[in-house]
Amino acid sequence: MHVIDHVDNANQWAHYEFLEVFRDFAVANGWTVLRYDDVSANRELILKGDGYTGTEEIFIGLRTYQDAGADYYNLCAGAFTGYVPGNSFDNQPGAMLSGIPAHNQRIDFWLTTTPGRIAGALKVGTPVYESFYLGKMMPYARPKQYPYPLVCAGMLNGAAATRFSDTVHSMPYKGNRANLKLRTNSGIIQPYAHPWSNTFISGKLRDTSGNYPLLPVELYDVNGVYGALEGVYYVSGFDMVTESTITLDGVDYVVIEDVYRTGFADYYALRMDN
Repeated sequence: MHVIDHVDNANQWAHYEFLEVFRDFAVANGWTVLRYDDVSANRELILKGDGYTGTEEIFIGLRTYQDAGADYYNLCAGAFTGYVPGNSFDNQPGAMLSGIPAHNQRIDFWLTTTPGRIAGALKVGTPVYESFYLGKMMPYARPKQYPYPLVCAGMLNGAAATRFSDTVHSMPYKGNRANLKLRTNSGIIQPYAHPWSNTFISGKLRDTSGNYPLLPVELYDVNGVYGALEGVYYVSGFDMVTESTITLDGVDYVVIEDVYRTGFADYYALRMDN
């Protein structure tokens, strides 16, 4: 399922409001709340998903962090191997963390979920576009071979004190970035993401008579190809406009840019799951 909407600061800071909307959306689509703190300054949400089998345990979450003096109001995405009620968000088992610059004022958002993951994008500020992916990817292996292909992808390396106006941060899918982590059977790695990691492909594709091919985002390193992100695709930026909708076989894909960038290799398509 998916939702396209916005939150604002009519009742509370917008990133607080988004955390509440994120919780409601997740619960409405089968995720279970393990923790929800809507009182502390740094508010926390931890969820458990059952996966496609209905018997899995997929642990993900979001928390807020902010500094009014520095004018940043951010989210921290987390993915974990388990849940310990007595542990803080950042100290949950096997925590992988990545910050997402957000806003205390209006946030437009795209959220989409399957039983295995929640992904989305935010439009904030000037505007710029911030993206994230939490949960399982689609592994190129049998479940018993690779049972927990967990991904934590945001915009920053950890919960960095970075405002949305920062000109360096970039979406997690671009090649080999510290803001995309993958859990393998051997531990956490920072994989390469194809096709951005291949300069012979990325930035050189375009449409054919207005039809845009969507390439899967595949994660790999020297040990081989681990699998592909679910519902996230490379799309050419040639004659492309952010927030465009591509429809293939009755399914919509929303085109999102990398923060403020609008080059040929600065876009991806996010599937709006039905």
